[in-house]
Amino acid sequence: MKIKGLRWWMIGLVTCGTILNYLARNTLAVAAPTFMAELHITTQQYSYIVAAFQACYMFMQPVAGFLLDLLGTKIGFALFAIAWSAANLVHGFASGWLSLAIFRGLLGMSEASVIPAGLKASSEWFPAKERSIATGWFNIGSSIGGLIAPPLVVWCILHSGWQSAFMVTGGIGFIWALAWLRFYKHPKDQAALTEEERDYILDGQEAQHKVDYEKPSWKAIVACRQFWGIALPRFLAEPAWQTFNFWIPLYMMTVHHMNLKEIALFAWMPFLAADLGCIVGGYLPAFFLKYFKVNLITSRKLVVIMGAVLMIGPGCIGLVASPYTAIALFCLGGFAHQSLSGALITLSSDVFGRKEVATANGLTGMAAYLGATIFTLILGVLVKTVGYTPMFFALAAFDLLGAIIVWNVLQNRPALLGVNQDRDAVVAHKPA
Repeated sequence: MKIKGLRWWMIGLVTCGTILNYLARNTLAVAAPTFMAELHITTQQYSYIVAAFQACYMFMQPVAGFLLDLLGTKIGFALFAIAWSAANLVHGFASGWLSLAIFRGLLGMSEASVIPAGLKASSEWFPAKERSIATGWFNIGSSIGGLIAPPLVVWCILHSGWQSAFMVTGGIGFIWALAWLRFYKHPKDQAALTEEERDYILDGQEAQHKVDYEKPSWKAIVACRQFWGIALPRFLAEPAWQTFNFWIPLYMMTVHHMNLKEIALFAWMPFLAADLGCIVGGYLPAFFLKYFKVNLITSRKLVVIMGAVLMIGPGCIGLVASPYTAIALFCLGGFAHQSLSGALITLSSDVFGRKEVATANGLTGMAAYLGATIFTLILGVLVKTVGYTPMFFALAAFDLLGAIIVWNVLQNRPALLGVNQDRDAVVAHKPA
């Protein structure tokens, strides 16, 4: 049986995987006030636990991208999903900060696959003009996971203890991995795909996603100016999202004195706003293409600039006295960051071809998590002495600097690594 619009079902499946990935990731932040008290973990030790995840995620990003390019999207993503589900489940057996850091590192290694896999799937299933929309929809999963975590984790804690929260959020991932293996196929192999939609997908992709060529090396990717035009802004932007993911509940409890039930009521709101950022950021490039008459890559750059300017608001969180104003500014930050983050992630598929897109995205992701890890360690050390306010200022400044870099360093053309053909036929590609 042929299914119309099958590409949207496929990206929906990717989105479900992203939701579960970030649900597992955000379980730690919501459970932190409880297990920190029970296991006598300090704020600095908590920063080590978070940094263990980020450091392992960072080093695994290019490896995950390479393995996804090597094994293929279907098998590679399923294996990583099984691994992150198991790693999250065993958090429930932790007895102190060190064991939590070890388990968190294992989770980081396995969860590093989600963005490269989602981007690879969207580059396989979508024409260029729809790819930012597809990226926005699968990236929405990162926010939905954070949105679901507070009420679900608090419910688990109140009924069965903090350990059960990790076991529940870990166990769900195994079910998704089975569904992924059952339903995901490349468009060329998907029998349920109509010929009209298959032609629409393949004809709308850039040359670097259609032609056959030798896979370039990691060295060739890193030596490319286009790589640094994405990697440096991601290095500067990721600390904001990681701060929102891992520190909002602790910040609201220690600074604004919210209790566990109030955190369950309010801590999900920034992630709902982030969902809107994913969607709006996904559709904005088409708006800029139509009304500003820019090319595809410039349309993504404009989204990055918009998000960076909006990040000035959450940079002022430390100045407000009301917990509700703080939550509102966190919401603005979630919207802003996910708008610009989706554009940066999509740029990898605009710039790099099908044989290196996951590897390139993994390497830019490594840069992103290097920035996040460094910032987390600094935050853990300085929060007791200088407070949160300078840290929030820094996050806004980082995104503004990243926007300047992406505008001036990233050129408006594909990298064309290894593509042996007329460059004029593919540079500055602008879909109809």
